[in-house]
Parts: sequence; structure tokens; C-alpha cells
Amino acid sequence: MRTIDWVDGCPQIVDQTALPDDVRLVSLSTVDAVVDAIRRLAVRGAPALGVAGAMGVALAAKLGSDVDDAVRRIRAARPTAVNLAWGVDRAAAYLPDGPEAVLAEALAIRDGELAASLEMGRRGGDLLQELAGEHIRVLTHCNTGGLATVEYGTALAAVRSLYERGCLAEVLVSESRPLLQGARLTAWELGESGIAHRLIADSAGPFLMARGQVDAVVLGADRICANGDVVNKIGTYAHALGAQAAGIPFVVVAPESTVDVATKSGADVDIEDRDGSELLEFAGRHTAPYDTVALNPAFDVTPYALVTAIVTDARVIRLDRGDRL
Repeated sequence: MRTIDWVDGCPQIVDQTALPDDVRLVSLSTVDAVVDAIRRLAVRGAPALGVAGAMGVALAAKLGSDVDDAVRRIRAARPTAVNLAWGVDRAAAYLPDGPEAVLAEALAIRDGELAASLEMGRRGGDLLQELAGEHIRVLTHCNTGGLATVEYGTALAAVRSLYERGCLAEVLVSESRPLLQGARLTAWELGESGIAHRLIADSAGPFLMARGQVDAVVLGADRICANGDVVNKIGTYAHALGAQAAGIPFVVVAPESTVDVATKSGADVDIEDRDGSELLEFAGRHTAPYDTVALNPAFDVTPYALVTAIVTDARVIRLDRGDRL
């Protein structure tokens, strides 16, 4: 099953807000529906957002709506993940050639992400074996599997590659507060694949690393800056600090489309702040005093000095050896 595809004349997604209870396919037949799906995280993950952005432009071109306004709204739906704007801009460049040309480019982006996932899995698996041996206990954060791409994944593609080689001992899945992408999505994907895993609280990660229960940390990215700083789901920075203290590899797996050479460092990235209700409520129930104010950044920045390597579909950048993007 593909996370996102073009079906019957419009984008169709797996609604990730319904998982793990319900595998729900949703057709996005209007630009408003595309923007809403992106904002409420029904479709999420940097590569999947790139495809969603491109398909949203293709839909706007097909409908003959105010395409300039549609491009602006889709592009701005989530500001931090660079792939969304990248996908929108690639598709929008074909607007002068007509709706069919825009759709062809959107489908090319989809197919490119599929191929990239397979290559990231191979390269990432090779590197993790080199760094951590043949019986690897991996910690991962947020969701980087097929749900975050089109199929297969980024960091989870590398984990799957280890599993297929018989080199994976276990995956520790951090729950990824406050929206639980690890608990709801990654644990579901690993369970569907029969891969051994255990769920942990986000804050348990560095402690388990210190106790020698983790051999490598592998996760994705929403933006990789020109200097190697990594922008990813909030909680990533803490895992990077834990990995450094424990002396274990911290590996980022993401497609080339996530590398943003136009952004010098993480200090230049607009970090998305989400609604405080995500922290103040759980399963529809208020869990904090009603006068509590929440601060809810969706992402953090991991400095390049804490990153062992960045794996893309085209290359391996060993930051620990002085490689640069």
C-alpha cells in the first residue's frame, strides 16, 4: 500500500491520524483538502510531503482554480520540512505547459522517491553494519518508514535492510511525543513487518544508550542544512547528545531532496510551533491545569558535530571524518 498516490484523478493518502486503529484511504479532491491533510498531519514525513505538494499543484492545475494562490497555500502549509516547498516548486515549474505536464512531473517525483527509498535502505544498511557489527540494536525516533515516504522508507528502510540481512537484533522505538508518531506509526509498521521492537519513552533513550543497550541511533530528517545541521522531529537533539555521550553512531538517513544547500545552518530554519493543545490534552482529555500555557516546537536542530554520518540515495557523508555536503 502506498502512503500517497494519484488515483481516479486526485491524490489519495493513507490518513495517518487514524492509525493504528484504522487503515483509512482518503481522496483529496480539492486544494483545501490537500492543505488540510498536510496541516493536520494526515500526510506527513518529508518525502511524502514533497509528493503531496507536487500532486496538490497538479490537482489545482487540473481543476483550473487560482493556481498561484493554491501554490502559495500548499507551500506554506508546513514551513520546516524543505521537501514540501521543493515538491511544489518542481511541479509548479511545469504550469506553463499545462495540467498534464504538471501531473507528469508530480508522478516523476513519486517514482523518484520510491527509487530513493530502496537505495537509502541499501546504503544505510551497509553503513550500519560497518559501524555497529552484525547483531545490531537500533534506536529510532518518530516515523521514517513507508508512511513517511511512498513505500519502504528512509531510516526505517535501512533498518529493514538489516532485518532482511539477518543483522538486526531489535529496534527501540521512542514514542515521539506529543503526537506519538513512534508509538502509533513506527510500532505499527514494524509489527506489520514482523520486526522485533520495543516501545520506549522519548526520555529513556539516552539512559538506555548509557547502559549499553543501543548500538546505533538511526533516524530521518525534515531538512539538512548546508553545514550538516539536521532539522528533525523534536527529541532528536536529546538522542544525539545521548549517542555522543555513549560513544555510539548517530546516523541520519534522508533523500537528497531533503538536503537544503540554500540554508546555511539550523539557525536559519523557521521551526514550526504547533497548537499547545497537543501537549495540554491526551485522547480528548485535558491533562494539565486549564490555565497552563504550552510551548510546542515540532522540530529541533541537531548540530552537525553530533552527527556521525548522513546517508542519502546518492552518497554517504561521514561528518565524523570531516566530510562536508
